[in-house]
This record gives sequence, C-alpha cells and structure tokens, in this order.
Amino acid sequence: MRQTFLAGCLCAPLLFSATFQLSAAPVTFNTALPVSKGEGVVRVQAKYLSATDDPGPMSRELTVKALPIVGVWGVTPRWTLFGIVPLLDKTMELDMPSGRSKRNVKGLGDITTMVRYAAYSKDQLGSTVRIAPFAGIEMPTGTDDEQDRFGRLPGSLQLGSGAWNPLIGVVATAQSLEKEWAVSASYKFNNAANNFERGDEARLDLSYHRRVWIGGPTDGLPHFFNAGVESNGVWQGKNRNNGQKDPNSGGTTLYLAPTLQYVTQRAITEVALQLPVMQNLNGNALKQDFIFTLSVRLND
Repeated sequence: MRQTFLAGCLCAPLLFSATFQLSAAPVTFNTALPVSKGEGVVRVQAKYLSATDDPGPMSRELTVKALPIVGVWGVTPRWTLFGIVPLLDKTMELDMPSGRSKRNVKGLGDITTMVRYAAYSKDQLGSTVRIAPFAGIEMPTGTDDEQDRFGRLPGSLQLGSGAWNPLIGVVATAQSLEKEWAVSASYKFNNAANNFERGDEARLDLSYHRRVWIGGPTDGLPHFFNAGVESNGVWQGKNRNNGQKDPNSGGTTLYLAPTLQYVTQRAITEVALQLPVMQNLNGNALKQDFIFTLSVRLND
C-alpha cells in the first residue's frame, strides 16, 4: 500500500447541463470523475504519509511526501481519459548496526493512464446516476534501482516498480444538487521486475459528501462548502523477492477520512485526513499513522 499511495480524485458536474460547475467528489480515490465532452480537469495534490508503528526491532519510521498531478479529459459523453503523474520523496529512518540511519529517494514515480466508459447513466433534472467500468496501466517510469551508501534500496522504497502493471475496476455514483454517493472497486495486477514483485492490490472505496453552506454568487454562480466522509479498504498480497514471498509484507488496512471542500465555478480546494482504523498486516510490516491531503482542482 506504500507503493499505491497516489491516491486521489477530481470532480463531477453540479449542474447536468452545458454549464460545467465543479461539485462534490471523492478526495481519496480517482475514479468517480464524470467530465463533459471536450472538458478538461487538472488536480494537484500535496500528500503526506507517516508510518512509525514498527512491530519489529529496527524502529523504522517512514515518511512519504507526494505530489500527484492528475489530468482528465472528456473524449465523448461516455469515454473519459485519465493521466496521473506522481512526484515522490520517500524517507526511511531505522536502526542499523552502525547506528540510527536514514535512507532517502526522490523523483518521478510510475505514471498511470486510465480509460473509463459510462456503461449506464440516468440523468434527471438536478440529479444523475452513473455506472462505469475502467481499465488502466501503471507504466515503469520511476527508477527501481536506486542506491545509497548502504547499497541498493529495498523494492518497497524504490520510486517505481520496474514493471507494467494493469488495473481494472468499476465505479458507481449517485449525485444531486445537495449530496453525492460514490463507490469504486478495483484490482491491480503487479508484475515482477529485477527479482522483485509487489503484491497485487484490491481496493474498495466509498464516499459521501453533502453541501453544508452556500454563499452569494461568484461570476453568476454561488460558492459553497461540502463536508464528507470517505472509507478506503485496501488489501495487498505479499511481496516476492527472488520468487520467495516476504512474510513481513502485505495485509489489509481500512481507512476513514473526514473531508472538507470549498467549491466555486472553476476551482475546488479540499482537504482530507485518512486515519487507519484497522490494520491487519503480515509479520513485521510497518503500520501507518495517517495520510494528509491538500488538493486544488481546476477545470478549463
């Protein structure tokens, strides 16, 4: 789950007409993003992950700073394209025979591209329901052979996987002018490269947002605040080193995240705090403390 810490998402129309207005949408997952034909959306997030609960003897402390840049384009009323470009900064502090040491890597991670098809849609005045399968590929654009003075970094700390990793899933949304529900289920097949293979990953994401305040018109349209809660269930299989399963990797984590969004006609500013309410990890796998996200979304 460290490697897929790119989580995040964009926006959905508030008014289902030719006028495109940003509205409530999940902050912690990418897939519930209805975009009108010929419209584009860019989201830039700043994410901070802290993991310091180490059941092993090395007192590991992991911090990850991520800047995922997401672009979305509505090709047709049913087809939507996605691109996710992550910039990463990973630091691991741990006890070694030479004393307390720090290992760090920063740079471009693995870029992901996705396509989504709106297989079902039911639009009414002021509301919509949509169901859409999606598929994508994570490309090996991040380096997977970084080294420091201690030698080659472990696979879990590398910027990239070195492999082409496909993913599939489906998302459903129900939205009105006042509230929105979204649910997404996905599976990513991680492949081996350079004698290392990350465990496959399955996700189940839920979100609920509701308008809690509305202000006066801005450029002819109101601005408002949405409050919400999101849940992310993540299962990851065990990593493999030289074909052998790592008993101290993989497991299941359940997050809950309160969210707040400030929405105008052309931009959304949003925050989320993901808290792991359940972590059932294998062996001495490092447990997380939280993931904080600050995000800005813009449409053209």
